[in-house]
Amino acid sequence: MPTSVTDLQYVALAVPDLAAEREFFGEKWGLIEVAEEDGRVYFAAAGMPHPYVVILREDAERKTDLVGFSAASRDDVLAIFEQVKAAGAKIISEPAPADGPAGGFAFRFFDPDGRAMEVICDSTPREFRKLDKGEAIPIGISHVVFHSPNHAGLAEFYEKALGFRLSDWIGKFMVFLRCNTAHHRVAILPGPPALNHIAFDVSSVDELMRGLARMHEAGIKLSWGPGRHTAGNNTFSYFVTPNGNAVEYTSDLEEVDEETWEVTHYEPGPQTIDQWGTGRIITGNVPHAEMEPDKGLWQTPA
Repeated sequence: MPTSVTDLQYVALAVPDLAAEREFFGEKWGLIEVAEEDGRVYFAAAGMPHPYVVILREDAERKTDLVGFSAASRDDVLAIFEQVKAAGAKIISEPAPADGPAGGFAFRFFDPDGRAMEVICDSTPREFRKLDKGEAIPIGISHVVFHSPNHAGLAEFYEKALGFRLSDWIGKFMVFLRCNTAHHRVAILPGPPALNHIAFDVSSVDELMRGLARMHEAGIKLSWGPGRHTAGNNTFSYFVTPNGNAVEYTSDLEEVDEETWEVTHYEPGPQTIDQWGTGRIITGNVPHAEMEPDKGLWQTPA
């Protein structure tokens, strides 16, 4: 078995209007601004020890700068580095002390679509807490969904290079991958290479609904939901940030028992995507905008 990353740790985004995105994630979405360094603003989640889960910087164009995954140890970072090289990935930087306010030990590479990625260990964790009932803010980062012109091939790369395991498929068009007990930390759809959305866990479906209400009161329009997916069984409500990044509140994501889990191939259809049906009947809701290739592909993070 390949050595596996242990979690999704962060997503770094470049945006034309940093002030608006900063206000959104900090004051409306419910993340905590923890550092500002070299033009980058770092946000953590209250219920997670990851030192940060979102990084923002300003750029003329919206793009995804970097996606970071955690590893258990330096030995694991070195082992995953060898796996990534063996899988044919283009290396950005070899294992070395990491940049950023939390330190660590890391390397960077491009996945087959040109996304810049980092595998990191030993970054300084932050104190976290159990959220109170009614807070309706993110516990932590949950998952990312990518588009790829070769989604099955990209899934195989993540399995070989990063140690992900296959959880489920919807038809032949959406694949769900895990690196810990959470049903998925990465999912992949066909399409131009792009980031579809970033999801954040909240404590329950009640907190998801309270978060939806808070977004509405803040003037943030619901783009799809609320509903419940079938693969992963998680609830969802989707929104779009001021700079056009899609984000999700989710809860109840299924936990996997590695010894007994069996991959399910779900039949595609409206009830598979949204088993409640509520996301389809609320006026104005649309699942996701059409994707264009990410402007950050094959660009070495500054």
